[in-house]
Parts: sequence; C-alpha cells; structure tokens
Amino acid sequence: MQEGLLSTYQRSISTRGVLAWAISAVLFTFYLLLYLPGSSYTPNFPDVLSPIASALHLPSKWFLYGALYSLGMLVGGWFMLKKHGNSRYHRIRTYTVVGVQIGLAFSLPLVLNVLGRPEYYFSYVWPLSIDKLYPDSLAKMPAYAAIYFVVTSLVAFPLLAYYKGKRFYCSWICGCGGLAETFGDPWRHLSNKSEKAWKIEQITVHSVLVLALVTTGLMVAKAAGAAQDGTIHTLAQGTSTFYGFFIGAIFSGVLGVGLYPVMGTRVWCRFGCPMAAMLGLFQKFGRFRITVKKDMCISCGNCSTYCEMGIDVRQYAMANLDIKRASCVGCGMCAHVCPRGVLKLETRSDVGPGEAVGVWTLDL
Repeated sequence: MQEGLLSTYQRSISTRGVLAWAISAVLFTFYLLLYLPGSSYTPNFPDVLSPIASALHLPSKWFLYGALYSLGMLVGGWFMLKKHGNSRYHRIRTYTVVGVQIGLAFSLPLVLNVLGRPEYYFSYVWPLSIDKLYPDSLAKMPAYAAIYFVVTSLVAFPLLAYYKGKRFYCSWICGCGGLAETFGDPWRHLSNKSEKAWKIEQITVHSVLVLALVTTGLMVAKAAGAAQDGTIHTLAQGTSTFYGFFIGAIFSGVLGVGLYPVMGTRVWCRFGCPMAAMLGLFQKFGRFRITVKKDMCISCGNCSTYCEMGIDVRQYAMANLDIKRASCVGCGMCAHVCPRGVLKLETRSDVGPGEAVGVWTLDL
C-alpha cells in the first residue's frame, strides 16, 4: 500500500464533503468569470478579473490565469509526489509535465510577447487547440510555426500514439492532463467506473471529435473560396464560435476543472477532449498496453479505485486480460498502487514472437 492511500476516504476534501463542494464552487466561479466576459453569447457579463490583474500590475487576466494554473500544478505536483514520489516513473513524469507547463505554456508565450512576436502555445496542437489548423490562422503564422502545428497535429502525434501510446501527450505534455495529475490528485479516485459511464464516454468524446472535424472542415471550405457562399460563411463562423465557447470554454474549463472535487479529475479528458479521442484511436490499434501477470491478481481493487479515467482495471486483471482501452492515458497509477506488481506498462507488437518489447517498470 502506497503512502497516503489509506487516508483517501478519511478527508472531507477527497470524499465529496463540504470542503470539496466549496472548492468546486470556487473553481466554477473563477472559470465563469474568466470566460464569460466578452463572449458573443454573454456580451454584457461584467469583467471582474481584468481589474484584479491590473491592480496586481499584471499584463492581463490571461496572464493571471496562466500564473495561477502553473502555480496550481507546481504546488499540486509537490503534494502528489509526497504520496507517489517513491516511483521513478512518476517523479520524471511529474517533473516533465510541470516543466512543459511552466516553460512552453506559460513562459515562452510571455517571452515571445516581450520580443514583439506573436504568442504561440507549442504544447497545444489540433484538435485540442482547434484553430491551429484553420487556414486563416496558419496564414498569419511564420513558416516555422505553421509547419510545426501541421506536422505535429497530423503526423507526429498520431504516430507517437500508435507506437508509444497517448500517454506521451496526455500524461507527459498536456496542461489539461498535467493539472489533473497534480492539482487534482486528491480527487482522482472519484471517477465513475460503471459500464453506463463508459458508454456515455464513448459517445460524448467521439461526438466532440466529429464536431472538431466538421468545424475545421467548414473553416477550410470557407477559406478555399466558399466564403462567397453566404450560407457556408455563416455556418463556418457560427460553428467555430459555438465550438470555442461551449467546448473550449464551458466544457474543458468550467466543467472540466470545476467538477474535479465531485466527479474526479479527468472529466474533460475522458468525456470531451478531441485530442484524447483521436490519439486513443491510434493507441487502440497500436503497441501500447498494460500487461497483466496471469493469476496474480488478489482483487484488492486499488488499481480500479485510482484510475482517473474510470477504467475498471481489476476486471481485466482478474480475467488475465491485457488492457488496451482507448481512454487509458498511461499514467501508470494502477501499476503503482498494485501491491503485487501485477501490472506493467509495455509497448509491443501484436504479432511476431521475435518482436522487441519496451517495458516501463514502476519501482514500487
């Protein structure tokens, strides 16, 4: 049993107690104050955060948000490693994802802005950052940025997901996943493991991916000359605005983070993220899987409890079945909390007895 696990259900903050609901209310309020002002859907909503940022002598409310986000990951990562830092895998993974957030997602855009260059968030690519492949957006980028976002979105990331699993992004790079793994660690066990939740997840996450594809396609059609068609122009703009507000702001921000203390930390990653859906499809038919030592599981349930993606890992382990779920983000927590070392993260081909196997053993 790893340090800190026994107290999971003894604290109000991690058991949907009063403190958890209070934190959820604060997160909801903050994200509503962040996203609602200036939106075409809520044009008259008062902007409360900008004056606060000005009073603190900060450039904008978005700088304030980025600073708080990075601080949340930094402090949350420290507490997370107090519980799980005895694993080298988790130490390196946490250092990496926090470093990417502070370096690429917070500091680099700030430096570019100071140098008079456009701000680019290189850790967020299409379809998570859907506008990265809009023709209008690509046309405004310098060549190096346009090439980077096209190649990473359409070639590099899908290939990495096929060969290494989506964990390379969802657990090592992505700021959404990084916040969930660090700041959200006290609530990771609250994810719903039921079959009904799994069915809903498959419908919603792939529906958002389809919407992202349709929205991008409409924006491409608009830029390719269909702009002369008033219907296409209006539909493209309307769909893009809808996606940006209801998916990019409300779903990923307000709900995705606001529900941490009551529904677990990967609500957005599990039910809505189009990047997770796309990479998950490549992972499903790729080489990454969590292997199970046959007839070793004692059904303690630790693995299922601490799976933030709602996978009933114990069910697979008891049936001696390797886990190749598209939703698995490869965080390795199931292997980390297993008292018998039943689970391992591996990459290997499904055919060929002579194929090399890459094993990531968690030092339990």
